[in-house]
Amino acid sequence: MPHAETPGIEAASRTRLRWWTELPLLVLVYACYSAGRLLARGDVTHAVDHGLAILKVEKFLHINAEHPLNRLFTSQTWIGVPADFWYASLHYLVTPAILIWLFRSRTALYRAARTWLMTSTFIGLIGFTLLPTCPPRLLSESYGFVDTMAQYSSYGWWGGEASAPRGMGGMTNQYAAMPSLHVGWALWCGVMLWRYGGTRTTKALGVAYPLITTIVVMGTANHYFLDAVAGAAVMGVGLLLAPLVLRGADRFKARAAVVLAPAAASTPGAQASIVSAGCQTSAGERIPRQRETRFGPGTEPSASPSEAGDGAPATAR
Repeated sequence: MPHAETPGIEAASRTRLRWWTELPLLVLVYACYSAGRLLARGDVTHAVDHGLAILKVEKFLHINAEHPLNRLFTSQTWIGVPADFWYASLHYLVTPAILIWLFRSRTALYRAARTWLMTSTFIGLIGFTLLPTCPPRLLSESYGFVDTMAQYSSYGWWGGEASAPRGMGGMTNQYAAMPSLHVGWALWCGVMLWRYGGTRTTKALGVAYPLITTIVVMGTANHYFLDAVAGAAVMGVGLLLAPLVLRGADRFKARAAVVLAPAAASTPGAQASIVSAGCQTSAGERIPRQRETRFGPGTEPSASPSEAGDGAPATAR
């Protein structure tokens, strides 16, 4: 009995076999994002003006939670050091881990989730380009912020230039603060854990991770509260645009498949008429081996007069 394949399982297996194409795609997108982030460096004066404007709006709305959090993080080492490790590492560990988890166990959902993350990331890159923003830690000391990454640099691999390793500060754009993709990516991770985790623990982590990340980015003086709000808004816009991006990618693939289809598939060739398990029909037959059925094996009629020639006698009836 032939084995009937389940369409969902078949599609899932094909997707898992393509991890070697998915991984370079993610690496390429992140490399483009990082390069674009570096190229989006704006004028320092404008970046400082944007940062001060954000701080002024927050004070007017009484939502400037950065000051009390930053004082707490700088005065309590047992809070500040773990927060710096959180900021410097989890951004690059949790997000890939959840992508791998979705790819392996939630294959049908992976492509949409990955597209959402990528779309939002590129929207964030537009924000870095149009609105370079000085983070709180780079403002003048008169504004009361302390760079916890610099204060606790002896505990980790980072120096005084954001979370970049010592001596590699030139590889990062310190004025790419608006929106906060630390918060945006953490929100994406939280949604994935909440919706597809399946246990109370994963759902709790889905809520805690973006909330703690928001507190960390403000307490370490790397972002304003409005940066975090903008990061969440970017993820919302990316979620709305992801279906359009998916449909566009599908149309592109369909057109590429038509253009790259083998020419032999569209060229009519002299092919034998195959009927039922490789049996071929001959002239005058409608079904395979029609003559064997009518006359029996070895008793096929002799050639007709037209085939034997005009002078051959007709077969006796």
